[in-house]
Order: sequence, then structure tokens, then C-alpha cells
Amino acid sequence: MTETIDDKSAHCVSFILEQLQAHQQKKYDTVPPPFFLGVSGVQGVGKTTLVSTVATILRSPPHRLPTVALSIDDLYLTHAAQTLLASSNPSNALIQHRGEPGTHDITLGLSFFSALKAHQHTKIPAYDKSAFNGQGDRTNESTWEEVNVPGSVARVQVVILEGWCVGFRALGHKELRRKWEDARESKQGTLWKHQLEDLEFVNDKLREYDTLTDSLDALIHM
Repeated sequence: MTETIDDKSAHCVSFILEQLQAHQQKKYDTVPPPFFLGVSGVQGVGKTTLVSTVATILRSPPHRLPTVALSIDDLYLTHAAQTLLASSNPSNALIQHRGEPGTHDITLGLSFFSALKAHQHTKIPAYDKSAFNGQGDRTNESTWEEVNVPGSVARVQVVILEGWCVGFRALGHKELRRKWEDARESKQGTLWKHQLEDLEFVNDKLREYDTLTDSLDALIHM
């Protein structure tokens, strides 16, 4: 069995604590909002494991920092909404299944972030990838974990959002076309296998993620 070596969490915790201190020392009209951290990296690099470990460390002594950790996967569209998206764009292979920008509920994410920033009572969205024979669906809101519960003195201080496209920005249309044309000529990668308008659809959807990205105080890329 291959031994798993954790060579990242200590560095990440140190970075977060340093950034959190600076964040809380800024001047605010009210209580400082939570520190929002994004964690990105290619699929399979270990983002979820790292974030889980870091969140556990932050919640535990000596730090005892109320911390929320979630994946951008938890913001996927409902099964019904994803099915409608796919059927409305049958020729676009990029959005026939969850995963690409455009398959997440950005409105849900913004509402969640807004509640956390205001230290309001809210619930953490969750998604079940096994539902509908692996097509996935959002879990029932009644099962979501609650934070900033009324009467509790513990208010969320750190929020970590992880995902492969967290922090990504859309390309300009001219740059996207150039990359697509270069890919068509070289026949390398998969970009050239898609129609330009399909790539533009996803690129335009990614631009809608800017509001979430702009909410992040820092970003760690693995």
C-alpha cells in the first residue's frame, strides 16, 4: 500500500492564519466578515483531502476557528435543471453532464456567500453524485448542515471553497478563437474537437463566476 504523505496542510494552515490575522485587522463598520479562501487544482490532485485536513486543523485546538469547507461541486445544478440545460443545448457535448462552468448554480453560491459574510444563519449546500444512477442531484435542503445558528456564539470565521475551476477567469473572445484555431491546426488536446460556439457558451458562463471569485480573499493553486 502506498503511503500518503501530507506535505501541504501545515503550509496552508500557516498561510491561512497569517492572512486571517491581516484580514481581521482591517477596518470594518461591523464585525469582520469571514476570510474566504479558494483552492484550485486539476482533478485528482487531492484538493478535497487537503481542504478536509486543513479545515479539521483550523477547527481543532489551539486554533478553534469555526470553519466551513465545501466543494464547488456542492453548487451543481439540480438534476432537473441540468437535464433541461443539456436538452436545450443538445449539440454541446461540454454541458451534457455536470462539471463545466455553466453546470453550477451561481445564484445559490452567491446567496450562501452573502449570508456568511453577514454572519447570518444559513445552511451549507450539498450534492449527491450517486443520485439518479450517477447523474447526481442536490440533496434535500432539510439535510444540509446549519451554521451561524441563532443563540450560538460561534460564528464562521473561515470559508474554504475548492474546485478545479475555482478562481478561473473567462478568456476574451478573440483569444478564445485564436486558441481554438491553433488547436484545430495542431490537432493536439481536445479543444479542437468542439465547435467554437460551444466553447464560447462555456466561456461566457465562466464569466458569471466572477462574482464568486471576487468574493475570495486569497487563492491557493495546487
